[in-house]
Amino acid sequence: MQACADSTKMDCFWSNWKSQAIDLLYWRDIKQTGICFGSLLLLLFSLTQFSVVSVVAYLALAALSATISFRIYKSVLQAVQKTDDGHPFKSYLDMEIALSSEQIQKYTDCLHAYVNNTVKELRRLFLVQDLVDSLKFAVLMWLLTYVGHLFNGLTLLIMAVISMFTLPVLYDKYQAQIDQYLGLVRTHINSVIAKIQAKIPGAKRKAE
Repeated sequence: MQACADSTKMDCFWSNWKSQAIDLLYWRDIKQTGICFGSLLLLLFSLTQFSVVSVVAYLALAALSATISFRIYKSVLQAVQKTDDGHPFKSYLDMEIALSSEQIQKYTDCLHAYVNNTVKELRRLFLVQDLVDSLKFAVLMWLLTYVGHLFNGLTLLIMAVISMFTLPVLYDKYQAQIDQYLGLVRTHINSVIAKIQAKIPGAKRKAE
């Protein structure tokens, strides 16, 4: 792959990251996706049985046990074979992982823009700038109260992970049928919203 210019390193990084994420979610490498999916589910199911602190501590201990054992094994092997291969993790230790000030600034700017947009949108919804949008938000919050009674946050997270690794594949396989049903649902919802708008004073949107 041709080296990217300094000014476009972050763009290349995000492009590669998105490409890898798509490959994972669409199971284009079954072994890699299986490991990632299984690891995430194992972590989340572990959190249902143990506290976050315990899970993090156990994972750290497991990683340390593996690296320490491998380091000792390589040291003994080098002593027996009288080789001078050096530290087994030297290539990783020498790898540059520090973020530049430009990268940090870019991340900060993105976070700043996201927070500002979120605050503006919440202000718009809670202060009823558009009655229809505020009603939609109220209905969503009302539905979430029922979801909260049925599932806790961790269960929802597990369901979200399972959906991430199954829905894209199903949509890719049955795209025509799903689009057809979604179109019917969208049409029905728009029809209901239009009827509600017509009956609620002040609910009609201003012409753009």
